[in-house]
Amino acid sequence: MGEPGPDKKQLADILQAGARAPDHGKLFPWRFIVFEDEGRKRAGEILAQAAKADGERDKQVEEESRRFLRAPVIICVISAAREQHKIPVWEQELSAGAVCQNILVAATALGFVGQWVTEWYAYHPMVKEELGLKPGERIAGFIYLGTATEDLEERPRPQMDKIVSRF
Repeated sequence: MGEPGPDKKQLADILQAGARAPDHGKLFPWRFIVFEDEGRKRAGEILAQAAKADGERDKQVEEESRRFLRAPVIICVISAAREQHKIPVWEQELSAGAVCQNILVAATALGFVGQWVTEWYAYHPMVKEELGLKPGERIAGFIYLGTATEDLEERPRPQMDKIVSRF
């Protein structure tokens, strides 16, 4: 994945499409952090610090410092589900997942490629703190966006007759 990534208007359109996700109760139980330009490098420094604190080898720490440089734009979708609300937390969390999917579909429609990942750093307390997550917030995913630098390889898909039933 490489340059170019979405420009400011395209990114605004992608985020707007993401925010059109199903949202029972109109709670908007999610928010975004966008990493671009120098912000990607600063985020990599956070990952490197966390990896070093966990005792990772120097080579791995260095790799983590460059992780956010793998794409021109990265969107972090944060699930901010509200406990003790009439809308179940599960539905709020599903909404955050739908946001991620909408972002990928919108980016693809604009001619970009995307990858939705969590990996270790989505769960690491130090990373979450440094990114400013509030108590109870969780990372639904980091969505890497850019332009394909090689042909995309299709992954295996399920056989529909094995996963579809009729009632």
